[in-house]
Amino acid sequence: MYDVKHLRYFVAVATERSFTRGAERLNMAQPPLSRRIHEMEEELGTKLFDREARPLALTATGQLFYEQAIQVIQRAEQMRTTMKRFVASERPRFVMGIVSSMLYARLPEVVRRFRARAPNVDLSLVEMNSAEQMLALKEGRIHAGFGRLRLNDPAVRREILREEPLAVAMAPNHPLAFGDGPLELEAVADLPLIVYPKEPRPSYADVVISMFQDLGMYPSRIVEVRELQTALVMAAAGEGVCVVPESVQRMGRVDIAFRELGGAMTIPMILSYRIDDRSEELHTLFQVFADVFAEWGFLLPQGMVDAINTERPMG
Repeated sequence: MYDVKHLRYFVAVATERSFTRGAERLNMAQPPLSRRIHEMEEELGTKLFDREARPLALTATGQLFYEQAIQVIQRAEQMRTTMKRFVASERPRFVMGIVSSMLYARLPEVVRRFRARAPNVDLSLVEMNSAEQMLALKEGRIHAGFGRLRLNDPAVRREILREEPLAVAMAPNHPLAFGDGPLELEAVADLPLIVYPKEPRPSYADVVISMFQDLGMYPSRIVEVRELQTALVMAAAGEGVCVVPESVQRMGRVDIAFRELGGAMTIPMILSYRIDDRSEELHTLFQVFADVFAEWGFLLPQGMVDAINTERPMG
């Protein structure tokens, strides 16, 4: 497949509308430039230039390819600039893996506090499911993971930040939307159940399904979708109901009704990290949680309390 260099060849010719001027712009001979463009056209199976036009013109396919090529080149330049800036700054890097539903559970406030407390740290967030976080932690691609599943691995330690209550999302005109008080799981057992994510498994979908099975109930129909947003759209459209963490209500969607789920049904909010991680950045994250949990009235996990009370780690 053609690389960024070949895309630059194409863009130079397209911009100059001439193979001759394109070669001059690239400071190369015209014949090899023409061959590279011809090879690209053969690989694509279509012509990129109307060579009969004067001046040289792009075909419809060529115009689309030009637009895409510009985006790829710009992204490559942005990546190169970002990496140079990062290497030059020598800032410590801290990457958090996050499942989408955690973004509504006050986690953005934790991220803001971390950035304020450690302005010299290059902090970034990556969306990935709980299973992906475990692998990314062991491979060193992320430093902390925020997920929902209780996955075990000897190389990873998990802290249950809190057990979050669940709610049932449904269309605003659904008969169950007009009731008061918590909604028991039995009330939705015979309704189509929308679960997410469809893959990979195990996932939050399996946790929800197991809640029904533990009580000897089986939904009449299970609709699997790829992500939370899709599940909510389908629930709003009346395709079924969806069991979600109660914090999802903070999205403020007026096209969805929520009812609290009774029976002490909860889903954990889990922080995972490498068991041998003694970094200052992870220590700072624990301290941020200690501050915000004290303000919110939540109990900090004992493992994080012990880590905070130990000697401050070396950088």
